Amino acid sequence: MVQKTPQAVRDEKDASHFRAHILFIEARFYEDIADMLIEGATAECVKRGVTFERIAVPGALEIPQALAAAAAARAAGRLTFDGAVALGCVIRGETAHYDIVCNNANHWLMDTAMRQELPVGNAILTVDTRAQAVARAEGGVRGKGGDAARACLKLIETKRAFWGTPA
Repeated sequence: MVQKTPQAVRDEKDASHFRAHILFIEARFYEDIADMLIEGATAECVKRGVTFERIAVPGALEIPQALAAAAAARAAGRLTFDGAVALGCVIRGETAHYDIVCNNANHWLMDTAMRQELPVGNAILTVDTRAQAVARAEGGVRGKGGDAARACLKLIETKRAFWGTPA
């Protein structure tokens, strides 16, 4: 399901606001952690006057697949966004599945970002315990969701600087 935000109100005198539209791809495997991450990411975008839309996927391994599909739709002119933020959590278990999920989710996320020249903020938490996940996800704009949104926005700003495009 894709959810869009209404057009954000911008104060043109505030330099912290700039025009951008972000795609959030959120893994919902750990619902409570996902909610904290999205809270931080959305708070940062609202603070900066940036619009966004959200797409939910089951788990972290599906995030790169959703990003690849969105990037293809973007390249075909069917979808418009300036960058993406990956939000999810992988908690270590008793098997090697943790390593497989962490390595593949992050590898293919960055591979797609690089091939598509797409700014991506990464808040796929890779932790040993639920307590570690909560500690990193909570805090709204100060949590890892907010950090990933800020990283994405900075990458958009950097890309625009290379191309001479105004913020």
